[in-house]
Amino acid sequence: MNSKTRLVWIRLYEETGDTGLVCRRCGISRPTLRKWWRRYQALGQAGLIEQSRAPLRPAARKVDVEMEALILDLRRTRSLGVKRLRNELIRQHDLQLSLDTIHRVLVRHGAQHLDQARLRRKGARQYSRPIPGDRVQMDVCKIAPGIYQYTAIDDCSRYKVLGVYSRRNAKSTLSFLERVVEEMPFPIQRIQIRGLEFFAEDVQRRLMEWAIKFRPVPPRSPHLNGKVERTQRSDLEEFWATVDPKATDIEDRLAEWQHFWNWDRLHMALGGNAPIDHICDRLAKTPLADEVEARYDLRREKIRVADYRGDMALVQLK
Repeated sequence: MNSKTRLVWIRLYEETGDTGLVCRRCGISRPTLRKWWRRYQALGQAGLIEQSRAPLRPAARKVDVEMEALILDLRRTRSLGVKRLRNELIRQHDLQLSLDTIHRVLVRHGAQHLDQARLRRKGARQYSRPIPGDRVQMDVCKIAPGIYQYTAIDDCSRYKVLGVYSRRNAKSTLSFLERVVEEMPFPIQRIQIRGLEFFAEDVQRRLMEWAIKFRPVPPRSPHLNGKVERTQRSDLEEFWATVDPKATDIEDRLAEWQHFWNWDRLHMALGGNAPIDHICDRLAKTPLADEVEARYDLRREKIRVADYRGDMALVQLK
């Protein structure tokens, strides 16, 4: 819309003096006509020229030079995505920045694309259980020689428990399982595992005592343990990359990271909530420990073997 068209509106209004007629003929609203009529009376035809709507004073930038340098350094040295950059700034530097703000910084410096794109598995089935404790995925990740991280993550809420041990064996597994049962804020109905250290008979019998079902993951079923693998990758990129694995206080540092993950870290898969918020939203649907134990049928459980095909053959025989 140019100034000549607005001048036609003004001339027609001068001739008729009828606001409704001018608006109907020109297809404009009454406030629009009043605005340009006032400008014409004050400035003449010069008032009909569209003026810039840019603010006289630019808004203060949310990030200063030091913050930009910090964001770019984390991006360059650790290849963190925008969401992980936000979490790292909150955890390590107490900086609350939105995803849009961080993205604008990266775009401004031409760093919006990672050097190596993340691999995505095509055709993978994804699912999420509706109730906390229905399935807990467990796995072990080697951090360094003589340092292993045990991980248990709830399929529904992404609430997780971590432990660091010098060996991956039945003794470490039993110790970690006791921590999981104690620290998970809901009763566990079943665990899904793949590592050999979970198949020890002592481990399986202890799970039977706790009325927890033992469910090995079948081969070629990445959707059944994908959450624990992804969270271990997050641990490697966001936690272990910032600490010395052989430090004397590594267990305390790992506990702090676990608390941040469960209580403060926001997860897009949970609608931007922390795991503890997701658990609270489902308290009414989460069964109590007595209900879970009452539904557990020990007669249907047996000692499983690590060879999945052999294990299924034994099931058929029985």
